[in-house]
Amino acid sequence: MTRNPHDEVAGLLLAAGAGRRLGGRPKALLEHRGRPLVEHAAGVLRAAGCARVHVVLGAGAGDVRERADLAGCVLVDNPGWAEGMGSSLRAGLASLAGTGARAALVSLVDQPGIGSAAVARVLGAYEDEASLVSAAYDGVRGHPVLFGAAHWPGIAAAATGDRGARAYLKEHAAALTLVECADVAEPYDIDTEADLRHLE
Repeated sequence: MTRNPHDEVAGLLLAAGAGRRLGGRPKALLEHRGRPLVEHAAGVLRAAGCARVHVVLGAGAGDVRERADLAGCVLVDNPGWAEGMGSSLRAGLASLAGTGARAALVSLVDQPGIGSAAVARVLGAYEDEASLVSAAYDGVRGHPVLFGAAHWPGIAAAATGDRGARAYLKEHAAALTLVECADVAEPYDIDTEADLRHLE
């Protein structure tokens, strides 16, 4: 039987943020193209080839479950979401333990300018559990990022506050494969009221 890398890589969507600079509106529920942003972001991971998608929820998790169609996704509650992105990354990686996933392709809910073309490129660079891959924009590391399972314990240990995997990636820069995506995606974040202009 031939190995399908798409079965080995799980999509991991971090969607727990409270949108503090957006007046406390959970980012997952911001509207984009007529649907909640979290629904759009999960769809991007699927369209790129992730058969399994885990979505980490935090702020407004009950509302997100009610209002967003996330059928087929595994929903992971992060009770410690207020600590920052690091806690969501730890919760997401923990949820993949025992699933057979050999890598996690991590994307952020508040980057709608990054579509399936960029995600598919990063996915395409996956080789095995030792893979460490990141999208780059004009040579600068960004999202999404693919973490082979061999890296999960180290990433979970280093993921504190809002830093996510930044410190780990810096430390392991020599092992990191950068995949240029500036021609197919824009890596802006939806962080402030001014950024809402990016939503359609």
